[in-house]
Amino acid sequence: MSRNLTLLTDFYELTMMQGYFKTKKNETVVFDAFYRKNPNDAAYSLSCGLQQVIEYINDLHFSKEDIDYLRSTGLFDDDFLEYLNVFKFTGDIYAIPEGTVVFPKEPLVKVIAPIMEAQLVETAILNIINHQSLIATKAARVVYAANGDGIMEFGLRRAQGPDAGIYGARAAVIGGCIATSNVLAGQLFDVPIKGTHAHSWIMSFPDEYTSFKKYAEFYPQACILLVDTYDTLKSGVPNAIKVFNEMFEAGIPLNFYGIRLDSGDLAYISKKARKMLDDAGFPDAIISASSDLDEYLIDSLKMQGAQITSWGVGTNLITSKDCPAFGGVYKLAAVMDEETKTFIPKIKLSENTEKITNPGNKTVYRVYDKDGMIKADLIAFADETYSEKDSLLLFDPIETWKKTFLRPGEYSLRQIMVQVFKQGECIYESPKVMDIQKYCKLELATLWDESKRLVNPHGIHVDLSKELFEVKNKLLDNYSKLDI
Repeated sequence: MSRNLTLLTDFYELTMMQGYFKTKKNETVVFDAFYRKNPNDAAYSLSCGLQQVIEYINDLHFSKEDIDYLRSTGLFDDDFLEYLNVFKFTGDIYAIPEGTVVFPKEPLVKVIAPIMEAQLVETAILNIINHQSLIATKAARVVYAANGDGIMEFGLRRAQGPDAGIYGARAAVIGGCIATSNVLAGQLFDVPIKGTHAHSWIMSFPDEYTSFKKYAEFYPQACILLVDTYDTLKSGVPNAIKVFNEMFEAGIPLNFYGIRLDSGDLAYISKKARKMLDDAGFPDAIISASSDLDEYLIDSLKMQGAQITSWGVGTNLITSKDCPAFGGVYKLAAVMDEETKTFIPKIKLSENTEKITNPGNKTVYRVYDKDGMIKADLIAFADETYSEKDSLLLFDPIETWKKTFLRPGEYSLRQIMVQVFKQGECIYESPKVMDIQKYCKLELATLWDESKRLVNPHGIHVDLSKELFEVKNKLLDNYSKLDI
């Protein structure tokens, strides 16, 4: 869905750009987009939104209307506005592909570009990556709780605006949802769409039975009847059974049929409904449920023996209600020395340890054990090389006495960042959403269940290479000596 989002930026990005322009300061820099903490106290997140970042960069330009608007603020000079008139992105971008399992502190997106260009794109990149990574991660948690049952994304009407509904649905499917109710998302991203009917359909007919009968006649290939409008067990389920019987007796096959529960004690009602359907000769009838579900409620219902095998999850998924923001940030990591054409590492200090950045032009290696499960991630300088033929020493960058020594044959390595833009041109082809979903499923399979559990999961270590660790500490030591 291509559109010009160039002014989707914070005002200070433009004022800084003009400052750089006026001082003729446009050296090449490295910026990292990363996050500090997994949402929902999870042990992992999922990267998502790269395709929309690509679309944004490809459409990055200032239209006449944009420049006229900026001129109307009275804060931008004509020479700077003339520069914006011919502005285009000329840098390089590296990123971790969508659907990849990721962890705090490692760059999800790395921008290498002249500082005016790199500064401008900060806000939009964070807006896109933060939102979709949040929803994809939430979806993966919900899917994990369902333990093989299908999860349908039903959140459009509760999403915080059209974009959140559209791109949230995309992210939810990448995270593992089998379908969305969002028809526009289905069209834009070629993902499955599913839905049943509303209570209003039933209430518009003289009685519940008639409404079910008509719906079954119209949609025998997908006949899921909402049974809780009046009384689920005394009216809804019996009327659904009556309609199912009549359809079968008439020789009309119901290819995909069952009931949906949207209120009440879902564990109790689903067990009663299951017995009624089985006794009536419909053991293959589906029981689906909605009603303010999230991963914790689904997990609880399954522990209670609820007879539900299909779940429609809306508000709590599309808004990630219990953790509504993904804390991604965008920080300067290096500045190029124009004489030597090498990057000078830069670091941001803070009283809060978790806010101290990792300096330099970096990449990320994933370390797997011999069974293909994630052992740790290793952040290293981009020009560092590693071989599986060599031993590998990993150590915690904070609690440095915690070490893991891996011999050849005990581990494998994969560099998980890929180049997306080269000198302003996109060189990466984004997979289709359903292909990203398949890749994501494989990625999640490399996590131990202990790291996927919903409460107190086992964390994954993100380590620094020895060289990066030493450069970071040298910078910290240098700054600690400053007489401020």
